[in-house]
Amino acid sequence: MDRALKEIIRNDCFDRLRSELGDSFSEQIRSRVSAVAGDVTSEMLGLDDAGLDELSTCDTVVHSAAAVSFDSPLDQAVEINLLGPSRVAAAVTEARTRAEADGRTGPSHMIAVSTCYVASTFQGEAREHLLGENRFDVAVDWRHEVTAARRLRDDLEAESRRSPIQDEVTKRARRELGAAGSHVVAIRAEKLREEWVRQQLVDAGTTRSRALGWPDAYPYTKALGERALVEAHGPKSTAPLPISIVRPSIIESAVSEPTPGWIRGFRMAEPIIVSYARGLLREFPGVPEGIVDVIPVDMVVADILVVAAHGPEPEEVAVYQVASGVRNPLRYGRLVELVQAWFTERPLYDDQGQPISVPAWSFPGRGRVQRQLKRATAGIDAVEKILTSLPLRGKRAALSSDLEERSVMAKRALGYVELYGSYTETEARYRIDRTLALFDALDDDDKILFACDPATIDWDRYVSEIHLPSIVRHARVRTAPGTQVMADRQERGRKAVLAPERQLAVFDLENTLMASNVVDTFAWFASRHLPKGARASFIAELLRDGPQLLALDRRDRGDFLRTFYLRYEGAPVEQLRADSWELFAEQLLLRSYPEGIARVREHRRLGHRTLLITGALDVVIEPFAPLFDDVICAKLGQVDGRFTGRMEELPPIGEARANVLEEYAETHGLRLADSVAYADSASDLALLEAVGFPVAVNPEARLATIARRRGWLVEHWDRAKGGASRSLPLGRFDEARPGAPWRQIGGSPR
Repeated sequence: MDRALKEIIRNDCFDRLRSELGDSFSEQIRSRVSAVAGDVTSEMLGLDDAGLDELSTCDTVVHSAAAVSFDSPLDQAVEINLLGPSRVAAAVTEARTRAEADGRTGPSHMIAVSTCYVASTFQGEAREHLLGENRFDVAVDWRHEVTAARRLRDDLEAESRRSPIQDEVTKRARRELGAAGSHVVAIRAEKLREEWVRQQLVDAGTTRSRALGWPDAYPYTKALGERALVEAHGPKSTAPLPISIVRPSIIESAVSEPTPGWIRGFRMAEPIIVSYARGLLREFPGVPEGIVDVIPVDMVVADILVVAAHGPEPEEVAVYQVASGVRNPLRYGRLVELVQAWFTERPLYDDQGQPISVPAWSFPGRGRVQRQLKRATAGIDAVEKILTSLPLRGKRAALSSDLEERSVMAKRALGYVELYGSYTETEARYRIDRTLALFDALDDDDKILFACDPATIDWDRYVSEIHLPSIVRHARVRTAPGTQVMADRQERGRKAVLAPERQLAVFDLENTLMASNVVDTFAWFASRHLPKGARASFIAELLRDGPQLLALDRRDRGDFLRTFYLRYEGAPVEQLRADSWELFAEQLLLRSYPEGIARVREHRRLGHRTLLITGALDVVIEPFAPLFDDVICAKLGQVDGRFTGRMEELPPIGEARANVLEEYAETHGLRLADSVAYADSASDLALLEAVGFPVAVNPEARLATIARRRGWLVEHWDRAKGGASRSLPLGRFDEARPGAPWRQIGGSPR
């Protein structure tokens, strides 16, 4: 009941009733509504004895639960749409039996809500008949379809766990996440495997549906659901149940009740119209003379109530269609004209606050639009793949993220064309003779209250004054000009991470607080005491090893650090410790991001605990340490005052950072849900996911894409302007303080 109150009764559908009843609203609902936990994918709906007893007190049962998406996985659509009505009927029959045993009547009428499109792509007028009464209906055994769908799910699950599918999803996960850590990659690979299974089931449903004359799995499973219901519980069954079937066409915004434009749940036309208004969908297949059979949701509800009041037909399963195409047709060409005119006068605005000009919508064939979108998608994906492989960061990496977003939009548009194209081209006309007969039998007052005659709809007014305003209100699109869209979003993100209630702020160092890395700092240390003559050999060695180091770093950050720090073998500890302050002054300070340093200070000012987690050496970060409450970094072993090149303890890398962070928060009594993390690389994904407020700083291409998908705050911090800049990160040789060279260049000790 609590869930019903939260998810249903709070809906704005009840605003008027809530206003009229005031403080007694909740009490009235609880006294008149009983919520029973059930599941249409379970036999007897999973109801216990108490639930079945509750059901036995009902007079009329309306079954409208469905998987309404046109791209539902086949097995899901079968369990909900095909078998769901029969399971409801079985539970109703059991409830009637219980009521009759107690001398009561029990449920006397079941109304199953289906769809007009069970008539498939039938050309001409589709009457209110049960399936099988038309000469062109395909005779198919629904039981075999159920068995095949369930078997297909099992087969695909098994196939997805074997090569080549398992190998491919793992490779794709690695491409997306880089060196984020084996467990993080494995989690992503498993999700991709599940997505593959789901998509295969979607494709299988579409293929099977079209082979039998339906455009997709929704009307196909609804049609077989009708057949299964009538066969098992209709007049000719062993335990007949009084049944009526209501078939709406495309359900859209209410024309008047509870308020004009109201609707909740699936909207078929919304994604197409919004995509057009945003400039995404420039063409869509369809026939201008064709009919878009739309029916307002309140007319569907009114028809269900009228059918309930009329009761079942004796010895017959009555079918009532609720559609507008025959009685009051809305032409596809006219709909396009109204939409184009409306968004020309009231354009949406992009993220830069600029108005989006809608195109003149043509009516090409479906094949042409599909080919155009497939070519565009393939081209964008190719460029995106190249950019992702490049070491881009910050605003440059955002190019890859932008391309990925365009690719998603193009694929979404292609999906709309493939899913909805057949509905814009259908030539079926759904007669509503039974529905009109019920409506005509009402008295005048009821005709006003329960208006279900589509002839009363003024389509121009409905589209322009009711439906389109409703779509824009609920689509979360920008409808006002201005250049501060992204800035406002960024500012809201900053306010969230700097809220006083935050408890911990965790920072990466390299490329997060400064534009430097372990290779740069090593180059500075190693060249600091090299005479000029030896520097050329040193630079050549470093450049030669560069590609190999980069590849190792991308593959496994831990292996990279272990391998790279071997270069410090023999380095004098005290000399490097003294040099670290010159490194800080000459290179790190100049390469640091003032905004990042200011952010650390701001967190401390607000009383947040600050933690630095980095793979840099302790001697490197020593000047930074006073900024933080705690520091976790790399430390090298020492023998006789020189570094061994081997780390005493590997600093937390990848997913290990999340584990360390969790232990740190537990030790200090901090909540990670109220904590912030700043990092620049996809290898830090586990760290960012561990906190409630992740921030991607100057992100590389992979992380930029992930951050955009998840709506994370992205910061672009720059180095201070005006400072001296060195093309190579080499230490300045001081003849007055030559020090002791400790590197071997070209095999000779220096």
